[in-house]
Amino acid sequence: MTDLQKRSLLKFAAISAVAAAALVGCGKKEEPPAPAPVAAPAKAEPLKIAFAYVGPVGDGGWTFAHDNGRKAVEAAYGDKVVTSFVEKVPESADAERVLRDMAGQGNKLIFGTTFGYMEPMLKVAADFKDVKFEHATGYKTADNMRTYDSRTYEGAYLAGVIAGKMSKTGTLGVVGSVPIPEVVRNINSFTLGAQSVNPKVKTKVVWVNEWFNPPKETEAATALINGGADVLFQNTDSSAVLQTAEKMGKRAFGWDSDMTAYGPKAHLGSAIINWGPYYVKAVGEALEGKWATGQAWWGVKEGAIDMVSIAADVPEATKKRVDEVKAGLKDGSFAIWKGPIMDNTGKVLIAKDVVADDKFLGGLKSYVKGVEGKVPGN
Repeated sequence: MTDLQKRSLLKFAAISAVAAAALVGCGKKEEPPAPAPVAAPAKAEPLKIAFAYVGPVGDGGWTFAHDNGRKAVEAAYGDKVVTSFVEKVPESADAERVLRDMAGQGNKLIFGTTFGYMEPMLKVAADFKDVKFEHATGYKTADNMRTYDSRTYEGAYLAGVIAGKMSKTGTLGVVGSVPIPEVVRNINSFTLGAQSVNPKVKTKVVWVNEWFNPPKETEAATALINGGADVLFQNTDSSAVLQTAEKMGKRAFGWDSDMTAYGPKAHLGSAIINWGPYYVKAVGEALEGKWATGQAWWGVKEGAIDMVSIAADVPEATKKRVDEVKAGLKDGSFAIWKGPIMDNTGKVLIAKDVVADDKFLGGLKSYVKGVEGKVPGN
């Protein structure tokens, strides 16, 4: 084979190889280009929420009930929220300092859980317009501050129904905290409840002028028992009143939370507050951008107030009456403050068949008939 023939043969082989490769390529499906990676959406920052408590959290009472509400928020919203609290914040200039610090730390929703925080919170709210403030038991609002409360007087009335039946002496005792309308309303409602089953009952009151002071509460409870009261009620935050009744062989109620364990022999029932429903609602509104100022007052109807752990020796007829009152409060067929109601000087507070409105209830400054003495400062 000549050189020319060899070169021709090699050239033909090369051309054939290229053609074969082209044919193989034609049989392959061309793969589309891989899509560019999509960045994951940025995770929303959790809503920072702070609570200012007037007392220690402990395991019973007013602050304990509020902290249960905070825990309900955490359970409802998980990692969408971050909560914190400061306990034992006095109703003084310290309250403003604590609230201001909470706002400065980036909390966008702040709850103040006692009446005495109202003015300090108003001042701080004016300086932090991008923060939402909620004040328990007050009456002043701002564009970024609203109030909320529970109808504790409903629980007081239910306790009164039991007390009126269980008292052997016909004399009841109340340890009062601070003489503001809220507390006067509770004392009166307790007495009205007792009078509904025992019209001759009378109520003695000793004021301690503090929300939480176990030694003073103990002294007041002791004085009431020594004065003839055999069933005690309280509008203070500790379990001292129930414990004193237990030691002195009398009966009493838990307040704000179930206090059975503190005095199982003395305990007649606990008028509890469930702040969870309100706190969950308020936080949900803040998360959804639907929060607005205003005033909320929740009771049995909304699941905020109840009477629980009623003692076994309370007659069934009395327990049934408690259930009837609760049902009436829930559906609106029963009103605690319906006339005729007289004050303890003989003056008509509410005329016959008239039902008091919230404005009237919010301004009570006198005792109803059957409560001894005079409201301090009035």
